[in-house]
Amino acid sequence: MAIQDRDLMGGLMKGLKVIEAFSAERTRLSIAEASEIAGLDRATTRRCLLTLAEGGYADYDGKFFTLTPRVLRLGTGGLAAMPLPRVVQPLLDALSQEIGESTSVSILDGAEIVYVARAAQRRVMSIALMPGSRLPAYCTSMGRVLLAALDPAEARAILASQPRPARTERTVTDLDALMEILADTRARGFAVIDQEVEIGLRSLAVPLVNARGATVAALNVGLAASGEMPASVAERLLPSLLKIKVEFRKLSL
Repeated sequence: MAIQDRDLMGGLMKGLKVIEAFSAERTRLSIAEASEIAGLDRATTRRCLLTLAEGGYADYDGKFFTLTPRVLRLGTGGLAAMPLPRVVQPLLDALSQEIGESTSVSILDGAEIVYVARAAQRRVMSIALMPGSRLPAYCTSMGRVLLAALDPAEARAILASQPRPARTERTVTDLDALMEILADTRARGFAVIDQEVEIGLRSLAVPLVNARGATVAALNVGLAASGEMPASVAERLLPSLLKIKVEFRKLSL
């Protein structure tokens, strides 16, 4: 059904844009900073931020705004309402227990992946990952299998839409090189990342496909980099991930 402009709440859309301006790298924002990131004028941004503060969703010290834990109600409520986390969490728990490594499932949201479920065995990243966490798609194993499932022109447009900084000296950032990697990922059916997100971290991911054959999410295992070659890591762990892929498709019937 087509949605008419008269049925939309512009103020709500602007408020959500202001909330999305905050991130792990931008936890404290002034009105000017939030305005620039959200793409809104300062007066509108100021009203949005003050409304959030009045509702208990943000703190204000007279210059900077920070989000409060109350804003988590928005994200956790949304995740709880999604069937995907409920379906995959038992599978993740069993897989993580079997292989002794942390496992995750994510979906694609624009140029980022969003974690929807996770089973942690040990911490291998400097940041704590949990449902709702976001990472760039271009340099993550789950992001690459999700982008590889798209039409190449759509994947290229997504990659070109956002900056692609080199998070480590190993990060591939060139657009053409990334498109070649996506083609290889599409052909192999999995992606391996070797310390492109963070030094010391490797990951292996496969797509999760529903009963209609559509990729709806990605499953990965993250582990500390060691003397073992990435190809050997894939050979050792891929069968366990593919088994979960098969089980997920059966549950999607």
